[in-house]
Amino acid sequence: MTDRAGHSAAAIDAARGRGDCALIAYLPVGFPSVDDSIRAGKVLADAGVDIIELGFPYSDPGMDGPTIQKATVAALERGIHIEDLFYATDELTSYGIPTCVMTYWNPVEWWGVERFARDFAAVGGSGLITPDLPPEEGNQWEEAAELNDLECIYLTAPSSPEHRLRLICEHSRGWVYAASSMGVTGARASIGPQVQGVVERTRAAGAERVCVGLGVSTGDQAREIGAYADGVIVGSALVKTLFAEPFDRALGDLSDLACELARGVKGVRQ
Repeated sequence: MTDRAGHSAAAIDAARGRGDCALIAYLPVGFPSVDDSIRAGKVLADAGVDIIELGFPYSDPGMDGPTIQKATVAALERGIHIEDLFYATDELTSYGIPTCVMTYWNPVEWWGVERFARDFAAVGGSGLITPDLPPEEGNQWEEAAELNDLECIYLTAPSSPEHRLRLICEHSRGWVYAASSMGVTGARASIGPQVQGVVERTRAAGAERVCVGLGVSTGDQAREIGAYADGVIVGSALVKTLFAEPFDRALGDLSDLACELARGVKGVRQ
């Protein structure tokens, strides 16, 4: 795996072409260290994950559940920087896996919107997922993203009314992130029946690609969602494995779970 990876939307389309649902794995950059988070991303790529979603640690993570908060706090205490995010993205896209970033808006604004877009594109980044940036306030980012051929990924929620779904789909570039439930991230024992409705409503509002996140933790859940979504996003369940010690054991646990999830989405759209 040596060629620079392409966009995450292309990876979703490639998975769909194989009859699979795309598997998207979330990792907080800098946990347990920057280099270890890169090692984890490469393990996920080798296990069959289609896209890496790097989370940039933030001091007020309103959307993150306890597992991800614990990891991001540890990364912040070690002194994570935006340069580390670009470095990790460079390493992973060079390894051949499309890499997007979930970040709260303040760090982007602090770095400079145009500068962030330019620097992120330069290391092969695919696009940004911006949970606290509504499309009504996204013009500056959307212009910078288009100029640098980056994806703009906005989030829908089960409570989103039709007019808002249309607005989100009109402003998204690449794919739409459909949150499966209200509230914060975290693995769940079951995925509610409302999730399919969220996907169908988002697609009907104009989304070409809809990926589901928040709560997926098993191969069976991934298969269930993969039957109707274009991508399945897994975060907390994967991050939880990285707390094991020594870290080589953690990477083994991470690989095992990622392989289970990859088997779950394989052939599900045929």
